[in-house]
Amino acid sequence: MNLCCCCYGSASPGNGSSNLCYSRRYSSSFFARIDDFFLLLPPSSSRVHPGFKLKYGNSYSVISMTNPNNRPGISLPLLLKTLESQPVEDFTNEMIDSLVTDLTPKEQTVLLKKQRGWMRALHLFRRMKSAMDYPPNPIHYNVILRTLGKAGRWDELRLCWVEMAKDGVFPTNSTYATLMDIYGKAGLVKEALLWLKHMKSRGLFPDEVSMNTAMQILKDARHFDLGERFFRDWCAGKLELEWLDFISDGFVDSAVISPKHFLLTELFKSGGRGPVSQIASSQDKGPQKPKRAATYNTLIDLYGKAGRLEDASEAFSEMLRSGVIPDTLTFNTMINICCCNGRLLEAESLLSKMEERGVQPDTKTFNIFMTYHASNGDANNVLRSHRKIREYRLHPDVVSYRIILQTLCKMKMVSEVEAVLVEIMESGCRVDEQSIPVVTKMYISEGLLDKAFIFLEKHCSSGDISSKNCAAIIDLYAEKGFWKEAEDVFMRKRNLGCKMDVLEHNVMIKAYGKCRLYDKGLELFEMMRCTGPSPDECTYNSVIQMVAGGDSPGKAKEILSQMRRSGFIPRCESYSAIIASYGRDGELSDAEEIFREMKAMGVEPNEIVYGSLIDAFAESGRINEAVEYYRMMEKSGVTTNHIVLTSMIKAYSKVSRWKEAEVLYAMMKNSLEGPDVIASNCMINLFADLGMVHEAKSIFDDLRRSGNADGVSYATMMYLYKSIGMLEEATYLAQEIQQSGLLTNCSSYNSVMASYADYGKLKDCGELLYQMLSRKMLPDDSIFKTIFNVLKKGGLPSEAISQLESSYTEGKSHARQAVIASLFSVVGLHGFALKSCESFLSSDVELESFAYNAAIGAYGAAGEVDKALNLYLRMQDEGLGPDIVTYVNLASCYGKARMIEGLKRIYSLLKYEEIEPSESLYRALIHAYKEAGRGDLAQLVDQDMRFNAQYDIQVKDE
Repeated sequence: MNLCCCCYGSASPGNGSSNLCYSRRYSSSFFARIDDFFLLLPPSSSRVHPGFKLKYGNSYSVISMTNPNNRPGISLPLLLKTLESQPVEDFTNEMIDSLVTDLTPKEQTVLLKKQRGWMRALHLFRRMKSAMDYPPNPIHYNVILRTLGKAGRWDELRLCWVEMAKDGVFPTNSTYATLMDIYGKAGLVKEALLWLKHMKSRGLFPDEVSMNTAMQILKDARHFDLGERFFRDWCAGKLELEWLDFISDGFVDSAVISPKHFLLTELFKSGGRGPVSQIASSQDKGPQKPKRAATYNTLIDLYGKAGRLEDASEAFSEMLRSGVIPDTLTFNTMINICCCNGRLLEAESLLSKMEERGVQPDTKTFNIFMTYHASNGDANNVLRSHRKIREYRLHPDVVSYRIILQTLCKMKMVSEVEAVLVEIMESGCRVDEQSIPVVTKMYISEGLLDKAFIFLEKHCSSGDISSKNCAAIIDLYAEKGFWKEAEDVFMRKRNLGCKMDVLEHNVMIKAYGKCRLYDKGLELFEMMRCTGPSPDECTYNSVIQMVAGGDSPGKAKEILSQMRRSGFIPRCESYSAIIASYGRDGELSDAEEIFREMKAMGVEPNEIVYGSLIDAFAESGRINEAVEYYRMMEKSGVTTNHIVLTSMIKAYSKVSRWKEAEVLYAMMKNSLEGPDVIASNCMINLFADLGMVHEAKSIFDDLRRSGNADGVSYATMMYLYKSIGMLEEATYLAQEIQQSGLLTNCSSYNSVMASYADYGKLKDCGELLYQMLSRKMLPDDSIFKTIFNVLKKGGLPSEAISQLESSYTEGKSHARQAVIASLFSVVGLHGFALKSCESFLSSDVELESFAYNAAIGAYGAAGEVDKALNLYLRMQDEGLGPDIVTYVNLASCYGKARMIEGLKRIYSLLKYEEIEPSESLYRALIHAYKEAGRGDLAQLVDQDMRFNAQYDIQVKDE
């Protein structure tokens, strides 16, 4: 009796288990580990059938393989697991002989397929071949050929092919299909298809599997016509291969033939040839039709990728007529073709037919519909298709989750996105890496930076995200100006010790440059040079443009030299950035030096380079050099664009050469794009300087009609109208620009305010200033210059204006608020004036006299006399004595309150020279007495002011 090592040495009569093998009573999954297997051995067992030793851990155990006729013994899964735990080199000849004699050929095939790594599989196969009873097996050769091909081991594959011929093993259709498949997947299309020639030379006609493999290769290589031709020839029983000459051989260097191309040299020297009778019969094939769904699937997909929808439909119909049952892949292919051609109704009809025929849709079916709807921006149908996956009791895969996340993120449905993320995690999957930047972008665009941080911490904590996607995330933060968050993503991966690609460094440098953190960008660049990764061409170009943009052309030039020494040729954009930077600094000789170096390096200047030089010389008033570069550009054949023409118009306008400028402007008008607003504004400005009203107005009217007039256009025309005394027209334009929404900066606001001031519309100036402040736009020096002009026109005492101007010029605390409050008060916007006063009166900063004076004047003008007088007392408490401006404001307050004694006290101080004589104060007293109903006293002060011999004051009659 043969017993395996699992059984008892001898069975007791009557126990009913004399021939029972324990390995047959327990499933293979029960033996999760070899230790469990040996636990079944009874302690008293001493009889072990001779077998072979398998090493497990540090010990060897004997496992018996019984007679193949009975075939009780160890299960194949357990054998595979045991073999996996030890090197193949440790197999003894006895073990190999047992594998050959005690395993069926099918089990041997499984054993070879399951080996990890091509070396183990090849070594085991050769050891098996050396066994005494091993018969040559073409299937085993097919397995090894596929294993070597997938691993790209072309030397070993060639040797295996030679060994196959020596062993007298004839390659079968399966062998050729295997070889074509592995060569095709390696991108060697012609080499893959040359195996068809080898088949023909050996007298072997391709079976359907081989034919389908070849057609699949032609389809993937986009040789659609050749694929169809091969299919039709096969159906007609022919094997015409002349079309192989139309396919590229894929060699990098035709002079060097690598082992993977041995087919072209050694192929026909080896390999068995079948009997002559077999060769003759193999070439005599009659018409035939495919019988496998896989063949029709390939043909349908080929037509679909070729854009031949009708042929694909006909192939599908032919499949049905031939009695070949379509499978899920067939329907998926047809549905995908319909969706790619925008035929949604036909695709949905196919889904219905699929269900009618009892073919179960899979997840890919609905992914196709989701992809179609997502490409059309139809979020609702994407969600509906996604729900159907669950309705059909299927599970979403990586593609499903990727599409649904992209759709929900695009719609900014944050809660729904988070629900999908939870679902992915609960299913035991990971968020697809391509979806990580998509979700991060949604959080960033919604301002949810904390959630973005938590999401990245959760899904990128190991740092194994690819460089491409990591760079994409950094760029998302950089585009929004969140350089610190971008830096955190960069540093997180680096601190985890993960390999950092040059792409991530380049994007981080770009982020620093975008946020004007030039020092940090340079620091990262220097670190790359010292510790890696080595800067590439993109790195250098980015750093050069970053530094040049930061107005450091000297440093940019230095890095340019480093780039050249590293063997890289700078891009035209890098040279252009340095030239433009030198041009902005007025260092025109350096700009020209870079231009000459650029030409010497063989980098042809483009219109941007010429435009930068022309513009720089034009700004400097060096019109001759600007014209010279313009002519040089024309000779070089570079297309003259609007930027260059605008620069030239600007250059001519600097020297008032309006005829030359007009010629260039006419060229722009005759182009398809027409003149741009910058060039038009230059022409308006040129004509305005020359007083050519009609010409300027004509261009301006063209801009208005086309809707291209901007704030500069209006400002220039308003300047022109004011310069020739057409104040009404200037004011009309000011109102038009205010209503058009073109007031976007201080310059545009100032031009309108100045027009209003010139025309005496002072209150409109105040309202415009308040609008500006409401938009959180801080007035600049030009605005304040206009404000002081309005204060003068509004009648504010000259002493008060001088006091405010000096405080503003010296940059004193609250000077700007005091000036603005005074403006609002003068133009009668008292509510705005008092609001401005409160902003500095409530501060903790100690106030100076000018601030108190502005506030007393504003409260007094608004009729808030009590508050004004209280401020005067507060001013005295802080040790600030009154000055002329204070007395002027007090006189106004006393007059409004009819406080005659207060007025007399101020007049007394003035009369007895305790206050410096001032026309402003005299006039303030006269006005106050009149407001208090004491015209007699007003007349007295007026006489005193007029006839006071001590002062030579020119007084106008009121």
